[in-house]
Amino acid sequence: MEDQFIKAAGLIGDPTRAAIMWTLLDGRAFTATELSIAVHTSPQNMSMHLGKLLEANLLCVEKQGRHKYYRFFNKEVAYVVEAMANLIPKPERSLKKKTGEYPPIKYCRTCYDHLAGKIGVALADSLLEQKIIIEKDSAFEISPEGEKWFSDFGINTAEAQKQKRIFLKPCLDWSERRNHIAGSIGTSLLNKMLEQDWIRKTKDSRAITITGKGEKEFLKYFKIIVQTS
Repeated sequence: MEDQFIKAAGLIGDPTRAAIMWTLLDGRAFTATELSIAVHTSPQNMSMHLGKLLEANLLCVEKQGRHKYYRFFNKEVAYVVEAMANLIPKPERSLKKKTGEYPPIKYCRTCYDHLAGKIGVALADSLLEQKIIIEKDSAFEISPEGEKWFSDFGINTAEAQKQKRIFLKPCLDWSERRNHIAGSIGTSLLNKMLEQDWIRKTKDSRAITITGKGEKEFLKYFKIIVQTS
C-alpha cells in the first residue's frame, strides 16, 4: 500500500501531469492535442504523460471516430484532485468580501460534476440547516424529510442510489475551506439547476453564471441571496 501511494503521489506530483489533472476537473473529455495546448507542452511530451496516467488507472481513454478522448478513470479521482487543492496556503486576508470582488471561479463553479465555490457551500449549509440532509460521523445522509423534499424537487433518490458511484458525500471546497455536496446527489442537483436554467456554464471555464431566474429560486428553496456585482 505504501509503495502504491508513493507511486500515485509521484505521478500526480509532476507539474505537467498535475496541470493535466487540473484541466480535466472541467468535467469534459479532452483530446491529447487539446490537453497539449491547455498545459503548454508538446504533443510528444503529452503522449508520454498520458501513457503514465493511463497505466496507473488515473485516466481512461475513449475512441470516437478518428479521435481519442481522455477523462478521469472514475469520479473518485476527480474528488482527490479537488481535495488536494486544499493544500494551497489560505490567503491572509479574509474571503468575506463583496461578491463583485470574488473571482467567478471562487464564487460559483463546477467541481467536476457538482456545484462548488461560495454558492456550493451555501447550498450545503442550507440543506443541513433545513435538515434535508444530516451530518453523521463526518458523512452526509438524507433525512426522511429530505427524501420527500428531493422527490418534490424532481430528483429520484432511489435511482441516484443505484448508480455505481458514491451516493452522497461532503467534499471539501478548496476556496471556501468548508464542505459542499458531492456524489450522485450533487450531480443531480447541478443537472436539475442547469435544466431549469437557474445556472449556466461558462465557455472554457468551470465558472458558473446564475441567471435572474436562478436568483429567485435560490432564495425560494435555499434562502440564499445571490449577490451581483
